[in-house]
Order: sequence, then structure tokens, then C-alpha cells
Amino acid sequence: MGTARETAVLTLAACEKQGAWSDGYLKHAIREQGLDRRDGALATRLCYGVLQNKLLLDWRLAQVCSMKLEKLDVKVLCGLRVAAYQLLFLDRIPPSAAVNEAVELAKRHSRSPRAAGLVNGVLRSLLRQGKVVEIKEDDKLKRLSVQYSHPLWLVEEFSALLGVEGAEELLSADNQQPPTTAQVNTLKTTPEKLTEGLRSAGVEVQPHPWLEGCLLLTGTGDLERLDAFRRGEFYIQDAASRLAVLAAGIKPGQRVLDCCAAPGGKSFAAAVLMENRGELISCDIHPHKIKLLEAGRDRLGLSVIIPTLQNAAKAREDWVGGFDTVLTDVPCSGLGIIRKKPDIRYKDPEPLKGLPQVQRGILDNCARYVRPGGVLVYSTCTLLRRENDQVVDGFLADYPEFAPEPFDLPHLGKQPGRITFWPHIHGTDGFFAAKLRRKG
Repeated sequence: MGTARETAVLTLAACEKQGAWSDGYLKHAIREQGLDRRDGALATRLCYGVLQNKLLLDWRLAQVCSMKLEKLDVKVLCGLRVAAYQLLFLDRIPPSAAVNEAVELAKRHSRSPRAAGLVNGVLRSLLRQGKVVEIKEDDKLKRLSVQYSHPLWLVEEFSALLGVEGAEELLSADNQQPPTTAQVNTLKTTPEKLTEGLRSAGVEVQPHPWLEGCLLLTGTGDLERLDAFRRGEFYIQDAASRLAVLAAGIKPGQRVLDCCAAPGGKSFAAAVLMENRGELISCDIHPHKIKLLEAGRDRLGLSVIIPTLQNAAKAREDWVGGFDTVLTDVPCSGLGIIRKKPDIRYKDPEPLKGLPQVQRGILDNCARYVRPGGVLVYSTCTLLRRENDQVVDGFLADYPEFAPEPFDLPHLGKQPGRITFWPHIHGTDGFFAAKLRRKG
């Protein structure tokens, strides 16, 4: 049986060496190491904390390490990062415990007889420096890159969108730990009854400050063990994602297409708005995700949903002009959900440049499925204009039969046919949605 620290180190090493995504690998590692709920929570905190602060941790470690960090064995480096995160960011863990376990892990996982001594020396030097050291960097964007552990290209992108001060607020928000956002399945229960049931199960519940039927959860442990989850009384979906579905104005009895549906949040939100009446075809290109959609549908009792294996970029002639509403939540760079998936920030930016072409291809294809007078919604979980506004503007220039349609949102009021949600402004994921009406 492993420890929380060892589990975090092994997960981070897999992310470095194999390009694994931390959330999926960590869940697997927690189960494999047999960690209980408390140790599983600590392993998660350590893993995510390191990823949120990796550039800053490396900057601090480089100042006190006699070797270049890139020359270190990957498990030794990840062990140093986990220990450094504990020393610099956590107050409840005694420094001696953090140092001693890092030394033991270096002995266990490194072939070098010098690794344990190096780890001990580096961490004791870090302790002598103290928790805070001024980042001496004349270039403000480079300083923000280190301070908030976002690669420089990303800091430059956000600064171009928001100005330097706005970018710093966003970078800071990216490093917060958001609560889990749950949407109430109002076909099965009420927010009040669900809140009472979750609290009796030991979950901390707060109503969302401005979105009705939305709850903020902390202390959930494994969500799938909760009776209320098994009974289908709620599903996990960020407020911004649900608002994109609300913007569509979906009504009971309609025929709706969700083109890139997995993991299913938008389909579930749409089916609840439809009062489980009509037809909702939910598409994905991966068979295992179709199984997830089916499981979610059955758990929530949303029989209106028809999971369908279909590539959103490939034409279906039998669907042309056949839907009242078409939702296109396209593949994107994911830069709006960094606070939930901290490793997204370290993606290679080069492959991301081809995304607008992919997004536009899906939009062009799926627009054909909208009936005259129907609605097309384009959405992403990124914040880059080239994947958002520019894709929509290019589409509208080429398809004069579509026009932006203003929509009302709870708390946020009238929107001019599109909206960008910002973590530091709205407290949601970073998200973009545009509503386009096909002329009748």
C-alpha cells in the first residue's frame, strides 16, 4: 500500500514521461495504491498543487539545486516538487515530515546513491530561504509567468485579450480550487430536497450565488458513492455550460441534436428543459463515450436522449434540415478550464493552431441540420478569440441565412448573441457561446 505523497509523485512522473492526463491517472493510482478517502484527498491536493505551481516551484528549486533540474531523474524531480509544494504552500504538514518522506522516496525510486542526499540538501536550503522570495524579473509578463506558473505564450495571449491587470486576475483565478458544480435534476427532485440529502451524507452544499437549480459542493469524496448521485438526482456541469444550453431556448417536444455530446452535461441540461419530451440525439465519435452517455441517461431517467456514434465533421444527409436546435460544443484548446485541469496550461501551443479549421468544419457541417427558423449554438471551453469570435464571424460572413440572436441569461441579463464567461469575473469556467438563428 502506497502513501499519498508517493501516489502524487508517481502520477506527476507519468504526466512528465508518458504525457498522461493527471485526473485520469490519479484516480487509477489512488485505487491501485489502496488509499482511503483522506489520503486520496491529500494525494489529489499535492498533485494538483504541483501542477498549478510547477514553474514557480522549479524556479525556487533551481536556485538551491547544484544540478540542472532537467538532468535529474524524473521521479526525483517530481519528489522535490511535491515536497517543495508542501513546504511553500501548506501549513498543516510539518516540514520535517515533508523532507523525510521525500528523502525516502528518492531512496526507493532512484538508482543513484546520491539522490537522497541531494534531495535532503535542496529541501533544507529551501527551508532556510523561507516561503516567499521576490521574483526579480524586469519583464512583467515573464514575472507573471513564473509567479502564476503559466507558460509565457499563454500570459501573452491573455494580456492581449484583457490587459496586464486583467490577465493577472485570470491567472490567479486559474490557480484557485473551485467547488464541484452540480445541476439539480428537477424531473426527480428539488434543490431543497437534494441539499438536505447531500448534507445528511456529509457533503458541504451551498446554492450557486445566482443560478437557480445549481449547487456548489465540497467534501464529496467519490461522487459516485453518494445515494443521491446513484438515484440520478443531480449531474455535474459547470454553470457556464448550462447557461449555453439555456441561451438556446429549448422547449419540450422539440427535436434537438447535440453534436459533440460527451461527457453529456449539455444533453442532460437540454433533456431537463425538454421535460423529457421530444427527441434528443447525442453524438460522439468514441464507442466508450457512448456507453458513458447511456449510463448517464439511464441514471438520470432521461429517456428522450438517444446516444449515437457519429463524427460531427461527417455529413448525415438524413439529418439535413431536421432539427429545431443544434448544439455544437466543438473540440478546443480547453484553456478556459485550467483551474479544473491544471496540466492543460502546459500543452504544446503549436498543434492548437489548427483547431479553428477543425471547429469551422464541424460548424459548417452541423449548420445544415438546422431547420428553417431553428437555432444553432456554437460553444467552446476556451478563451482565445481565434477559436471563438473569429470562427463565428467567419461563419456568418459565409452563411447569410444565419444571424446572431440576442438572449437573456439569469443574473447576467441581455446578451448580444454571444458571451464569453471568465473565471475571474463570473466565477465559472472560461467558456464561449454564440446563438445563431436560421432565417425562416
